[in-house]
Amino acid sequence: MTSFSVMYDACVLYPAPLRDLLMHLAMSDLYRAKWTQQIHAEWMRNVLANRPDLKPEQLERTRELMDSKVRDSLVEGYEYLIQGLRLPDEDDRHVLAAAIRSQSSVIVTFNLKDFPIEALDEYEVEAQHPDEFIAHLIDLNPAQVLAAVARHRASLKNPPKTQEAYLDTLLQQGLPETVAQLRQWVMAF
Repeated sequence: MTSFSVMYDACVLYPAPLRDLLMHLAMSDLYRAKWTQQIHAEWMRNVLANRPDLKPEQLERTRELMDSKVRDSLVEGYEYLIQGLRLPDEDDRHVLAAAIRSQSSVIVTFNLKDFPIEALDEYEVEAQHPDEFIAHLIDLNPAQVLAAVARHRASLKNPPKTQEAYLDTLLQQGLPETVAQLRQWVMAF
């Protein structure tokens, strides 16, 4: 297992297709994925607010599976760092605090403006859009990423997805560079 740690922001855990892909990638041992109970609470609260057809118990099960399937993912003991951090949105300080505590070098987020370079540099943390993050993973180890992508696509049974439908779903998640790279390897997944 690698020592490269990555903090997931709640916004990348909100959309189920992206969350599922990030979980399959996390289980590949390319890096150590990290999150907190507060991050769980945030993505779950937002999903429930926008999806009244879902029940809290369903998302609790997802949370439990995430915590049990990804080794050492849950970060605790970061709260004391929050007050000393400065970010454009004070509500995001807990994410940076957890990244510092877990020695994560990357925060995967859609909200790059909320994690400016000048605020992160002193902690040796970088904010990356999920598309940039996954594209870097493909460059780092295409075989392991493709295996994770294949497992993710195979897990989609209701309904199953063709390779093209799967790539379309990733495009809808805001992953154009990832999709462009995966198209080169389409026979592998």
